[in-house]
Amino acid sequence: MLRRQARLRREYLYRKSVQDKLKSIQEKKDKLKRSLEENIPIHPDLRKSALSLQQKIEWEDLGPELAVTMSTEVGGTVASHEDDEYRWAGVENPKIVVTTSRDPSSRLKMFVKELRLILPNSQRMNRGNYEMKQLIHACRANDVTDFVIVHEHRGIPDTLVICHLPYGPTAYFTISDVIMRHDIPEIGTMSEEYPHLIFHNFKTKLANRIMSILKYLFPVPKEESKRVITFANHDDYICFRHHTYKKVNGKDIELKEVGPRFQLKLYEIKLGTLDAANAADTEWALRPYMNTTHKRRFLSNDDGWQQEDEI
Repeated sequence: MLRRQARLRREYLYRKSVQDKLKSIQEKKDKLKRSLEENIPIHPDLRKSALSLQQKIEWEDLGPELAVTMSTEVGGTVASHEDDEYRWAGVENPKIVVTTSRDPSSRLKMFVKELRLILPNSQRMNRGNYEMKQLIHACRANDVTDFVIVHEHRGIPDTLVICHLPYGPTAYFTISDVIMRHDIPEIGTMSEEYPHLIFHNFKTKLANRIMSILKYLFPVPKEESKRVITFANHDDYICFRHHTYKKVNGKDIELKEVGPRFQLKLYEIKLGTLDAANAADTEWALRPYMNTTHKRRFLSNDDGWQQEDEI
């Protein structure tokens, strides 16, 4: 079984390297073509290979390269590493395991109980003394699609880690401004219908990546579902809100917040799982030098994803 997992992992990394190579070539072609059409100076990085790229633009068929960069299938095989990650999304319901760090406080246990109710088809597991490799191996053996772990600082949840199985990615978020259902008196019960999802102000490639990581935690809802979960981006903080609604007087909609509420802020995405986090490639990370300007936004401006090349 371990040999099979290692072989599948190598095949996945090979497919990803091929896609990244073709994608970089296609981006260079597009930049060169734009420079020639608009009669602007060619970028210094493209000047050495400009002649060969220009010949490829004129004589090569762009179909296969474009298909790979657009995450479609070529020759009956999956061409994109993201297809490897989420190929069954929307076809099969996700299966999620939620756990905590070791020796959780009572408040962290309450927050994880509420998180289990938020995520349909999820199970809460006591951490105990299990090591991370044991947990990930058990999840793989039981066809778990996502492993979610919550950390705390002095009883306050401060970190959320979402690990997609079997290959990744693993997204790391900080949690702030947590208001739990347990803190609100007489809040009532929570519906366990499959929720409708709303994503607001996710505009960049990095934002779309986060959006796919979050939305594939939830199964496809039924049309008559009265439950709504909102992820709203403001200044790179993702505000989580949870509501139910009902129709009043035929047309009017009445919202009722059922909690909890909190904010997420992404600080790292790795292309592996938690059991091999040190060996996995970093897809994106929030570095200290990225905070030099208050105007830079990584989820609502177009320059947010470019930082992965600087890591």
